Amino acid sequence: MPFDRSISLDSPTGAMLALHVREAQARPRAVVQVNHGLAEHAGRYARFADFLAARGFHVYAHDHRGHGATTAPDAPPGRFALENGAEKVIADVAAVHGLIAREHPGLPVVLFGHSMGGLIALNFLFVHADQVRAAAIWNANFSAGLAGRAALALLAWEKFRRGSDVPSRLLPRLTFQAWGKAVPDRRTPFDWLSRDGREVDRYIADPLCGWDASVSMWRDIFSLIFRGADDAGFAHVRRDLPVLLVGGEKDPATDGGKAIEHLAARMRGTGFSNLVSR
Repeated sequence: MPFDRSISLDSPTGAMLALHVREAQARPRAVVQVNHGLAEHAGRYARFADFLAARGFHVYAHDHRGHGATTAPDAPPGRFALENGAEKVIADVAAVHGLIAREHPGLPVVLFGHSMGGLIALNFLFVHADQVRAAAIWNANFSAGLAGRAALALLAWEKFRRGSDVPSRLLPRLTFQAWGKAVPDRRTPFDWLSRDGREVDRYIADPLCGWDASVSMWRDIFSLIFRGADDAGFAHVRRDLPVLLVGGEKDPATDGGKAIEHLAARMRGTGFSNLVSR
């Protein structure tokens, strides 16, 4: 079923966030704050919200800048912001978190992020861990390494060569298109998204999904990746925070889940004691 309500939330960054809320069907246990992936939107998580609501969780899910129905003067579709996009995305998440605290004072908040949303969630933890009771980070890749530095160089060349913030021509070939080709016997270019063909078809049919991100959005995404790859970011995150890390064993975006295993090893190596990885 659809979300119980959809509202517009005014963020201090100047964005008007499209926010969807699903109320718990049983006695509320906690609130799950959802962060969606690249080139999709929060509305795609309605069935996930139903699953959680049936088990006593309120769900809040908003469209990130440049996605879905969220609007901002500096964030047309495909762009986080003209400048400081990564910081503004994190600030928008904080704005939603603030609304949750006002509407459900005292209820614990579980921070959830999928793919790009996982990048955002971990970066949010780095500065707001004291406000979160637990975190779930699924299919987020912080292991860009030298390939990521090379991608940044390509993006800098694109920005110089094309002279404006336009959709990247190079990064889709290295990401979405490459991941699609990595799936054997693929039916569509987006089979890497899910083993469930119905989900793939829904994504392809959705006009708010599958678009090419701008050069600046990709640069902001790599900023989130490299910040998340630095163990110094965990300095202010309590080591007993419950964290669930999930990576698909056939997911080309995380090198078959190896990127999640690497993140889990890093976190355990810095002392995290309440971490589960799958």
